[in-house]
Amino acid sequence: MLPLTTQTSPLRKNERWQIGVLIGPSALYLLIFFVVPLLIVLVYSFLTRGAYGQIIWKFTLENYVRVFDPLYLSILWRSLLIAGANTLICLLLSYPFAYAIARMENVRTRGILLILVMIPFWTNFLVRTYAWRVILGTDGPINGLLMGLGLIREPLPLIFNNGAVMVGLVYGYLPFMVLPLYAAIDRIDFSLVEAAHDLYANGREAFWRVVLPLSMPGVVAGSILVFIPSLGTFVTTDLLGGSKSVMIGNLIQSQFLTARDWPFGSAFSVLLMLAVLGATLLYFRKGGRTI
Repeated sequence: MLPLTTQTSPLRKNERWQIGVLIGPSALYLLIFFVVPLLIVLVYSFLTRGAYGQIIWKFTLENYVRVFDPLYLSILWRSLLIAGANTLICLLLSYPFAYAIARMENVRTRGILLILVMIPFWTNFLVRTYAWRVILGTDGPINGLLMGLGLIREPLPLIFNNGAVMVGLVYGYLPFMVLPLYAAIDRIDFSLVEAAHDLYANGREAFWRVVLPLSMPGVVAGSILVFIPSLGTFVTTDLLGGSKSVMIGNLIQSQFLTARDWPFGSAFSVLLMLAVLGATLLYFRKGGRTI
């Protein structure tokens, strides 16, 4: 009788070959169009900008030092505040809605509501954001209705401010919070809630001690899925915020396209990617394993 290792070795080699064939094209695609561009940005972040915007191959840490300039730190702080506020608002709006869908007994109605949540994904994000620019404009339907009713005499400044940016962000990223919350709440064994009631817990105590802890993976996943793109957004702030609501994404865009300071823009991009990486690691550590 042959040793066990001799019998299983060809099988393991065959399995490794099959796995390599299956993941090879995807791995090659990610290497060429994801890893290599990231490495280029990383290298550029340590280079120097010339007088006319050209890249000088001279190693420096000045680009990362400039990040701590009070002007750029204020933009970073504003971005964190807006992204955090958007995440919190989306969570407060999405949790009751996701809970209601998950507890709905009519499967057909539940499916219809989920489709309604996903319908915005069928339209381009830029088009949806530009629609809010029309709605909130001085000659838009909101100001037109208020002036037609005689409630105001002049159009309200509903656009080109942080409020308009928040409206656009909440509208754009709300589904990213609803879907993970629904998936987490739908998997909860609600017999545990009944057991909590049997132990004399009221509805509020049962929610805080049973439902919320068990749905926390969905809260973590949804918060990360909303916070990360909100932090790096630039389309919404360009169309709805103007020059008064500059965020990290707008700063990076201007450094690459307007100021032609690619090294400094790359340095900010690297820092933003590190923040995204940290949030992703948090997701896999806290929420990704249980959803």
